[in-house]
Amino acid sequence: MTHTWWSGGQISRRGLLVTGAFAAGAGLLGEPASAAARATTPARALAAAGRSRPAVLRARPTTVSLGEHTVSTWTYNGLLPGPMISATAGGVVRAPLVNELPEATTVHWHGIQIAHRMDGAPGYSQTATPSGGRFDYAFRVPDPGTYFYHSHVGTQADRGLYGPLVVHDPREPLSYDVEFTVVLDDWLDGILGTPDEVLRELNASTEHDDTLRSPALGGVTGEVRHPLYLINGGTPETPATFTARPGRRARFRVINAAADTAFRFALGGHRMTVTHADGFAVEPVTVDTFLIGMGERYDFLVRLEDGVFPMVALAEGKGARAFALVRAGRGTAPRTDVQLAQFNGKALAYRDLRARRDDLLPRPERTILVELGMRASGNEWTLNNRLASDPYRLRVDRGETVRVVLDNRSPMWHPMHLHGHTFQVHVPGGRGPRKDTVNVLPRERVEIDVQAVNPGEWMFHCHNLYHQEQGMMGTLGYGRPPRHTQAHTGHH
Repeated sequence: MTHTWWSGGQISRRGLLVTGAFAAGAGLLGEPASAAARATTPARALAAAGRSRPAVLRARPTTVSLGEHTVSTWTYNGLLPGPMISATAGGVVRAPLVNELPEATTVHWHGIQIAHRMDGAPGYSQTATPSGGRFDYAFRVPDPGTYFYHSHVGTQADRGLYGPLVVHDPREPLSYDVEFTVVLDDWLDGILGTPDEVLRELNASTEHDDTLRSPALGGVTGEVRHPLYLINGGTPETPATFTARPGRRARFRVINAAADTAFRFALGGHRMTVTHADGFAVEPVTVDTFLIGMGERYDFLVRLEDGVFPMVALAEGKGARAFALVRAGRGTAPRTDVQLAQFNGKALAYRDLRARRDDLLPRPERTILVELGMRASGNEWTLNNRLASDPYRLRVDRGETVRVVLDNRSPMWHPMHLHGHTFQVHVPGGRGPRKDTVNVLPRERVEIDVQAVNPGEWMFHCHNLYHQEQGMMGTLGYGRPPRHTQAHTGHH
């Protein structure tokens, strides 16, 4: 199979597609957020084959402009988000990491059923790459879909250390003219201090901000009111712009790379036909809006009307929004505070998502209960009453399928993410979606089926970065536990 490297907009037949801008129709990276995004199909992009040397992910301090703010932060290759990485299902991704940060770091490849030693989970699959060091990531990508990558050390992911990863289907069944990648984020670094400083403040308090509330998420929605919310690094004042001709059929890949914020997403003037959840295809379902938790991804198709339309991602329960523009013809850009009727329309629910029959997992052979909890301190989050410093281990044996019952006894919702695997969400009718991240509301039980086909010791944790660092991380492990295991080194 042919794969490609792409750096700086040129392609060579070396093994991977990487670009400093969102090519293949995606939104811009490394260019002003207000610039028009290029739009093309993956086939056209790959047909433009040239030659360039393999790209390298350089984690380093840099300065970025976010509207009226200029902040010092950490990014990959000086870009926010980091460079697009694209490949073909069945191919091999090669992405050397060069660490130019003042501390150790890793890269985790979120959602990929990856070889264990390439997972980027410090203390589980690798030792973090020290400052001045290098680690050569190389792994096969088995499934097409929308994924992303980010640091998995401490609170580094709440800086700019994240980027999109798109795995194309060589037998793509969908028909569309243009493709865009949309990365959502919440931002505080350099404005409220550093993420480490914010974590220390949270650890020193037993209180939670009860003004951050949403009925859709069962109560308090997060720990931090971030000062900025971004789409492809753009603020409402300097919005990212996605440009195509009217009447074109567009595919949007939406990634929530935020640390602490769920977003309610809509595209003004359009309904969205959702085709994929966390990379896996679902039977198409048309909705007006969807709620996307941290770590989740949704793909949707839309026929673009003539005009300029607002793309809005409401920071759920936080009274703020991320904002971008979709320009498909002439017109005046809408106001950043525009109210969208779509938010009062049909909202996507997990029960609406039905997996393809080819993606159904075998019937589970046994059931395991995992309680999501909070200790009386108010800043310690647990799995079966254990913290990341002494992690709960969910044991499986190779080849079996288990049903994991996630029973949320805590007062907040949790987007639970499993490394190295996908699971099937159990819904009425028995054909729930294949995912790797699932939202579990307070006083709610969510059942997921996991097939043990990728041996190793795998992180299983809340994808609220601050809950993770305050203890809500365990493992899924095969057979007897290894003799020497390193616990995740959060604040506990």
